[in-house]
Amino acid sequence: MSLPRFILPDFANQLENASLSLGAEQTKRVAALRLAPGDSLEALLPGGLWRAELIGLSRGGAAIRLVCPVSENREAPIEIHACLPITAQLSLWDDFLPGVVELGAALIQPIIYERSQYDKRGFSARLARWRKIILAACEQSHRTRVPELLSPIPLEALQSWGVKQRWAAYEVKTGEPNPELALEDIAFTHGPEGGVADREIDLLRQSGWKPLCFGKSILRAVTCPAAILGAVQAELGRL
Repeated sequence: MSLPRFILPDFANQLENASLSLGAEQTKRVAALRLAPGDSLEALLPGGLWRAELIGLSRGGAAIRLVCPVSENREAPIEIHACLPITAQLSLWDDFLPGVVELGAALIQPIIYERSQYDKRGFSARLARWRKIILAACEQSHRTRVPELLSPIPLEALQSWGVKQRWAAYEVKTGEPNPELALEDIAFTHGPEGGVADREIDLLRQSGWKPLCFGKSILRAVTCPAAILGAVQAELGRL
């Protein structure tokens, strides 16, 4: 059975036997897991992964001691960029972020589509919550890298996106076969509620993005990223 993992992004260059204090949310998680002093866990620090031991727990907080570094890499062999649409219902991001993180996205880039109804103030107000969701999903899935959540950019910026392998989910059949995954970095995108406008898919295709179709069903915006990432990870397991 794997040990519970806690991500501590504010502690760098820690040494063996160093003691660290957990934050309020992580202390709640320790209590929920019914951990007791002496129990083992894992701590992911900016400098790497450590085996650790819980040495104190109270209502005021929890403390751990670093025992030894751990050599482990659970990341995909390629870098995956999730260029996700800003949805009209921003609460949808609460739903699809965990799956995007658990399935290996290394970078999360919000994209302003024609149908996004982008509200800069509303989006910014949720960033802190979404970063907490990302950290929690990393802990749950034992990621060894925390994905970066970038600032929103317009769809047009994807024309010069810096990886060769680029997929765009599209609900209309193009008559072309789905692209085959190569063992190199990949970016993917899909539309918000209402889908991708014709001019947008034309712009993406003209700049090298390959259309991707998931059979006869039209997927919801919240379903699409998990479907794409699941397909990518399954194929990576074969390559």
